[in-house]
Amino acid sequence: MSKDWQEISGGITAPKGYRAAGIAVGLKLSGSPDLTLIYSDADAIAAGVFTTSQVRAACIDYCRQLLAKKPSIRAILCNSGQANAATGAQGLEDTLTSAKWLAKSLDIPTSSILLASTGVIGQRIKMEALERGIPKVVAALSPDGGEQASLSILTTDLVPKSIALETTIDNRPVRIGGISKGSGMIHPNMATMLGFITCDAAISTGLWQQMLCRAADKSFNQITVDGDTSTNDCLIALANGQSRTPAITEDGPVAQKLEAMLTEVCQYLAKAIARDGEGATCLIEVRVSGTNEDEQARLVAKTIAGSSLVKSAIFGRDPNWGRIAAAAGRAGVLFDQNDLSITLGDMLLMENGQPLTFDRQSASNYLKSAASGAYLKEDTVLITVRLGNGSGSGIAWGCDLSYDYVKINAEYTT
Repeated sequence: MSKDWQEISGGITAPKGYRAAGIAVGLKLSGSPDLTLIYSDADAIAAGVFTTSQVRAACIDYCRQLLAKKPSIRAILCNSGQANAATGAQGLEDTLTSAKWLAKSLDIPTSSILLASTGVIGQRIKMEALERGIPKVVAALSPDGGEQASLSILTTDLVPKSIALETTIDNRPVRIGGISKGSGMIHPNMATMLGFITCDAAISTGLWQQMLCRAADKSFNQITVDGDTSTNDCLIALANGQSRTPAITEDGPVAQKLEAMLTEVCQYLAKAIARDGEGATCLIEVRVSGTNEDEQARLVAKTIAGSSLVKSAIFGRDPNWGRIAAAAGRAGVLFDQNDLSITLGDMLLMENGQPLTFDRQSASNYLKSAASGAYLKEDTVLITVRLGNGSGSGIAWGCDLSYDYVKINAEYTT
């Protein structure tokens, strides 16, 4: 589908009827912004995708149980600094208390509030600081608060991650905005990290949930930094109908258009997370084709992007394509190795199972040039793999594995 939308400013508050805020309330020792509130002026439907980990933060179970009832949602509150995961019964009580405090401050039911947490596992939320901070973050709500919201959800991230797109439906503008955070402990089995999306279209709850799941499979589920799935992963999307466009209740051209735009928002945020991987110097994009099904291609792509040996070679600017071939072979997808072709950038390294002569220095320089473009569009190392003649295709994103990754995580709580 051709892109029938444009990027606009505003991030999470670009869609009509949303306000946001991000402030420092003392949850982080650094004094950085650490409390985020996203608020819809009108009732919104909500969809969510959550971590598959058996060790989960209390907010994950809270949101899952609430969304099962298909409530009208008005607010998402996110604290940064303490994950409130593996904190037992008291962690759940803290979650429920947080919702009660926010409900009172906003004068809305607790059933209209979704919660998220990020930070150190095993640490409860600093409840005294949170209680003092909730009225302040409510007072700070603004239609221009998207930028601050994108900053206050960060932990080890180096840069905020935010985007907004606009299209036209029934001659009226429709917008989707999103923010996310994530830098380490990124290897999702759902969505990953924290991601929040707002939309002003009117759409049925079931269809919105289906769209979000499919978008997550093509974006957040296809990124990996270090092979670790978080206890707090969640992706939450609101749609409040404030664009005043006709309700979307079934599949068709309009629904497909909205889903394509939602997927682009998710992919942008997912790639931003992979690009900002802890200690990373470049983004890795792996494109796989020739499988029987798209799911198979996505699995192979993610296996290659997540290979520690591939990631280390790219950090060392070593075009060791054998590691790419090995990762493809262990992905669990059947293919004939005589059909395997591998390309690095525009350099064909292997074709139909046969190694080719190539300029190693040029290949190494290609990897060096990607590293020098960190945080720019030029920072991407492109790996293209073909496994056969099937119609299946898939993409995954990751980052290189540097010395700094070990340093960051060796000193994370010290």
